[in-house]
Amino acid sequence: MAYEFDFVTALDRKGHDSSAADYEPAYLREGFDFIPMAVADMGFKTCPAIVESIKERLEHPIFGYFPHKEEYYDVIIKWQERKHGVTGLKKENIMYHHGVHGGNVHALRLFCHPGDKIMIHTPIYASFRRNIKDLGWNAVESELVIDENGVYRMDFEDMEKEFKAGCRTLLFCSPHNPLGRVWEKWEVEKMMELCEKYEVKVVSDEIWADFVFTGHKHVPVQSVSEYAKMNTIALYAPSKTFNLAGMMGSYSICYNPYLQARYARQSYLTMYNKMTLPSMYALLGAYSDEGFEWAKQLIATIEGNAKYAVDYIRKNFEGVTVGDPEGTYVIFVDTKEWCEKHGKTHDELFKQAMSYGVGWQDGVGFKGNTHFRINLAQPRHRVEEAMARLDKYVFNGEW
Repeated sequence: MAYEFDFVTALDRKGHDSSAADYEPAYLREGFDFIPMAVADMGFKTCPAIVESIKERLEHPIFGYFPHKEEYYDVIIKWQERKHGVTGLKKENIMYHHGVHGGNVHALRLFCHPGDKIMIHTPIYASFRRNIKDLGWNAVESELVIDENGVYRMDFEDMEKEFKAGCRTLLFCSPHNPLGRVWEKWEVEKMMELCEKYEVKVVSDEIWADFVFTGHKHVPVQSVSEYAKMNTIALYAPSKTFNLAGMMGSYSICYNPYLQARYARQSYLTMYNKMTLPSMYALLGAYSDEGFEWAKQLIATIEGNAKYAVDYIRKNFEGVTVGDPEGTYVIFVDTKEWCEKHGKTHDELFKQAMSYGVGWQDGVGFKGNTHFRINLAQPRHRVEEAMARLDKYVFNGEW
C-alpha cells in the first residue's frame, strides 16, 4: 500500500498546548511572527495511524486499570529489528517508562551512589549535566574533539584516564544531541572495549535512533559485544520520532536479568511509572506499517532541511561553522569567529535573531559557549524563512 503524508503544511500551534509555539520574546519586532526552533519537538502533525489508534480506543468510554497488551511488546520487537537490525529481543527485556529522561535517571540510580562520578561527552544535552548535579553525583566531562575533517570524535585517551581515576558509569547519547553525530561502529566498539576493561556500566540514551541520514547507520550500543549487551541499559521512545512528547511513553531495553529485575524495582518503587492507556495506543499506532512509512518520509524531509540549512549557512554566513548533518533534527552552529570579527557578544547575537522571530536555542547549557542549537523539524518554507531572516537581519544586516 502506498502512503502519502503532509510535511508541508505549517499548523498554527499557538493556543494548542505548545511550549514551543506559545512562547514569544517580549522584544519581538512588529510585523514578524515567531519561528520556534529551540524546543526539541516538531512542527509536523503526527502520523494518522496514531490518531486513529487512540481515537478507536476512546470510543469505549471506560479507562480503568488495564493489562499491557502483548501486541505492545510485539511491535517494539518488530520495530527494533526492522529499523536497527536488532535480533533476539524478547518481552522480558523491555520495560515501559513515562519518558526517556526519567528512565535514564532510574538507570543511573541503579548504578551510582551519591558522590559517584558519571561521564558525559560535551557538548551535550543540557539536562544530562543538570540531573547529575541535582541528584548528588559528579559529572566527568570528556570533551569531544574535532578531527582533521571537522568531525566531532570521542577522546579515548581522556576517557581512559577518567576510567582509571575511578569513573565507573557512562551516560552516552547516540545519535548525539546537539551535534547530530551518528557514531560509527568502530567508535562504539572502541568505547565499549574501554568500558569492559574498567568494568564501566553504560546508560545509553538512544531516543534519536530513528533519525539517521543517508550514508549513516545507527549502531545500538548493546549490539557491539557481549559485555555491552549485559552491562548497558538503553532507552528508546516513539515520542521523538512521532512528535508525541506530550503523550509521554518510552521504553528501555536491558538483557541482563539481574539488572532488569533491579531496574524494574527502581522504576516502579514509587508506583508513578505506570503505563498509560493513551501512550500504549500511541505506540501501537506509531510502530505500525503505516508508521514505518511515515517515519521514512519524515526522515527524508528533515534530511533535506538539514542539507539546505547547512549549505545556506556555509555559503552566506562567513565566520559561522557547522558540521555535516548525519542525524537528529538539530544542528549546532558555532558563531565564535563571527562574533569576534563583528565585535558582538553571544548574548547580543542571540537577542538579535530572537527579535526577528528566529527562535533558536542558546548553546551555553549544552557546554557550547559560542554555539546555538537550531531545530529543523519544520516545513521547508519555515526553515527557508528562518535562514533568510538570519541572513538579512542578523549575520549580514546592519544593527
